[in-house]
Amino acid sequence: MLKKCLYFHLFSQNSIVNYPSKHLENAVEQLSKFPGIGKKSALRMALFLLKQEVESVKQLGNSISSLKEQIKYCKICHNISDNDICGICSNSQRKAETICVVSDFRDVLAIENTGLFHGNYHILGGLISPMEGIGPDQLNIGSLISRLESNKVKEIIFALSPTVEGDTTTYYLLQKLKSYPIQLTTIAKGVAIGGELEYADEITLGRSIVQRINLT
Repeated sequence: MLKKCLYFHLFSQNSIVNYPSKHLENAVEQLSKFPGIGKKSALRMALFLLKQEVESVKQLGNSISSLKEQIKYCKICHNISDNDICGICSNSQRKAETICVVSDFRDVLAIENTGLFHGNYHILGGLISPMEGIGPDQLNIGSLISRLESNKVKEIIFALSPTVEGDTTTYYLLQKLKSYPIQLTTIAKGVAIGGELEYADEITLGRSIVQRINLT
């Protein structure tokens, strides 16, 4: 009841919120920085943490600090890793001659969950988007080209979301890579046009990879 009264008091008006504690206000401010988390949700989270054991909250804080301080990015594919080279790139059982180009690590997770791709990845770190001020120079394209110069890569699979930004990035990469003696393919259009790759169901995404389309 006390929590409900506090919640109602804080958000019953559109004016500036007067928190009963500066510490609570700071926690709400920090939590509300998360994507999709507004001040109301942040308050619920802060009040939940307030009821937890001190040690549990400390573990949460330590895990968040480690997330920022200890995580590395693979020097080959740019995937999130605990080491300089990620587990996929260092796995000798993977087919190094095939590279799947994706936007970010969430796409890697989505494709890995299908269990149907056994090659390596290259994470661009985003998509070309002039509206957002993102150009080719801000993506991991140079390192992708460097990987092709080893002459070990035989196929590049473009697994980018079927959006305007994804299609623009695919077209740009096609122009950059067409002079290399490799096969260029893209995932089949089983993923809805305008949709995000990470939200595609595993069966559809898996079929899109297996039934990929030749671009050359």
